[in-house]
Amino acid sequence: MGTVGTGPDEVTGERRQLLNVAYRLLGSVTEAEDAVQDAYARWYGLSRGRQDEILSPGAWLTTVTSRICLDVLGSARARRERYVGMWLPEPLPDRTEGAGSGAGPAGHADPADQIVLDDSVSMAFLVVLESMTPAERVAFVLHDVFRYPFAEIALVLGRTPPACKQLAASARKRVGVPRAQEAATRRADVVRSVRKAWEAMDIAALVGLLDPAAVMTADGGGTVGAVLRPVVGGTRIAQYMAGIAGKAPGLQLLERSVNGAPGLVALHGGAVMTVASFDVSDGRVTRIWAVRNPEKLRPWARAGR
Repeated sequence: MGTVGTGPDEVTGERRQLLNVAYRLLGSVTEAEDAVQDAYARWYGLSRGRQDEILSPGAWLTTVTSRICLDVLGSARARRERYVGMWLPEPLPDRTEGAGSGAGPAGHADPADQIVLDDSVSMAFLVVLESMTPAERVAFVLHDVFRYPFAEIALVLGRTPPACKQLAASARKRVGVPRAQEAATRRADVVRSVRKAWEAMDIAALVGLLDPAAVMTADGGGTVGAVLRPVVGGTRIAQYMAGIAGKAPGLQLLERSVNGAPGLVALHGGAVMTVASFDVSDGRVTRIWAVRNPEKLRPWARAGR
């Protein structure tokens, strides 16, 4: 039995949820928006009679969007093998801070502003998702993050519910046992101390704030300068950070939320050059993810305003 006269508001109202699903599946705001637009194009390509036969437009759109994302993930593996340097997810601003918030083209809300900032979009979590197979990632995100039943996930993956359950379990092993998160205020304090030491080019202070086994990964996409491999060790990272400040006189560092956690935005000449995310444990920085690829920094254009 179908619905009677599915209204346009019911369909367009699903956009925010679809963007949230797609971003977590793809780690890219741009690709997430493209996937959602494609799903809507397929919906509006259906006859009105076929639309009325669909009991839940939201479920239909989620299934189609997830299938599109699955295809994108399959092709992304080959593209990322050709990527210059390390590939990192696109960082998200907090729309309440004014960094990148506002209307996009033709008055539409910026897709980045529609994404809910929680632990499932932390840079650490998204990086782990990158280690999964496309099918594992879809099964895990849809079930563990969005609580979709395996019967529905099976429709996306074209597998049985038990097979999907096994995929999610395999993905869960990659995530491992979640460790206790440092208190938000403590993380913010550490990031603030990093900012001050970085601005002062105080290598000794930076070394003291970094775990001896800390790892920094940078993503320049081959279009701007960035180390092609992770920098390992607190001392080496501190020297690298001081070197960056020395080569960019007038570098301005702003404390901003990045993917829902305390981070830093580096501006030079008023333009956003780097968005850095941090993982903090026991009062020290253990991981730094620095996104420098300009294509991934578009939502941050107003960070310095």
